[in-house]
Amino acid sequence: MLDYTFSEEQEMIRESVREFCEKKIAPIAIKMEETKAIPRDVVKGMAELGILAPTADPKYGGAGFDAVTCGIIAEELSRADPTGSIPVFYLVQASWAYVLNKYGTEEAKKEIFPKVCSGEWFLGIATTESDAGSDLAGMRTTLTPTANGYMVNGEKMYISGVREVEKYGGGHLTLVKQTPEAGTRGMTMVFLPLQNKKITITSFDDLGREGISTGGFTVDHVEVPKKYLIGEENKGFYIVHEGYEFARGLIAAICASAGLKSLENGMKYIKQRKCFGQPLGKFEGVQFPLAENYVKMTMLRDLAFKALWTRDQEDKGKAKRFETSKIVAMSKLFASEWACKAIDDVMQWQGAFAYTRECVDQAAYRAVRSFAWAEGAKEIMRVIVARELLGKDFITYK
Repeated sequence: MLDYTFSEEQEMIRESVREFCEKKIAPIAIKMEETKAIPRDVVKGMAELGILAPTADPKYGGAGFDAVTCGIIAEELSRADPTGSIPVFYLVQASWAYVLNKYGTEEAKKEIFPKVCSGEWFLGIATTESDAGSDLAGMRTTLTPTANGYMVNGEKMYISGVREVEKYGGGHLTLVKQTPEAGTRGMTMVFLPLQNKKITITSFDDLGREGISTGGFTVDHVEVPKKYLIGEENKGFYIVHEGYEFARGLIAAICASAGLKSLENGMKYIKQRKCFGQPLGKFEGVQFPLAENYVKMTMLRDLAFKALWTRDQEDKGKAKRFETSKIVAMSKLFASEWACKAIDDVMQWQGAFAYTRECVDQAAYRAVRSFAWAEGAKEIMRVIVARELLGKDFITYK
């Protein structure tokens, strides 16, 4: 028999996070669109709850949570913050703390995790470049071994958390080319602190998720010590996908939660608003999309937690590497699309009000739309699922 229940401990964690979200996040969420920042007291509160970089081992200051528990937290943050800023701030650090915890050196983990888990530093991921997004092989940032470590040169673009690192400290797990002639087999991952005079940071004005920065950075002959190597040299391409998959499962959970919260908002509205003498909720033209969207959001939520559960099973040696890849890609494939459709329908019911900044659902729509690209475009999710169904002989790009 399948068991869809969460443990007693997980439900207690949900309750604690929800209480924090209702008191500290929901009241200030929309304001982040004006301030362009997550309040530091919210960050510190998350740290006190143990939900910053929660995948880090407790001996380094983390909570040691598994993927499913991280998904529960992501759901609650998404319910409280329609802008998506805090969910992104959370999911990036949860996912890449998982990678650092698994592949980082002991020296690096002892240095980095206490500051990240306490909210002092931000931990991010840097893979994309101006000409390299889904096609990581197209990246140009390079790494050259030196006597004391590695020299990094290049540029990263469309990276979350650059302003946070510039202001407060931290860095990004950065994917670079060490052996260019080997293609994806010649990539290495290192932790790159961004507070460096030889690193120039730029920020963009995003359409949504405005409480967390997006931007890029240029690296001009920056030396990185050997302790910041993540895993083995020339194995970065394989390591980075484990982080992507963790993040994709969380993204699916966040999208489902955002969609369900918006439908909840919409149901309150259509019960109260009258048209032609009847509540909007009595019209089949409203009821049918509501029913369809609710079913899709529930299906998405279930698949998201199946993906996160499979991630945990792989860590226990009970699931194969590419089975995890397939299920995670399945969970993310329609996540943004379905959630956007649900939120768009809710906005349609609300009429002209939905086109104002007073409507929280418009903020959710803009946030959720970004997840069609984040941590792998939906087109790449299709490639992964098809690859696992047909076999590697049918990969189109080879």
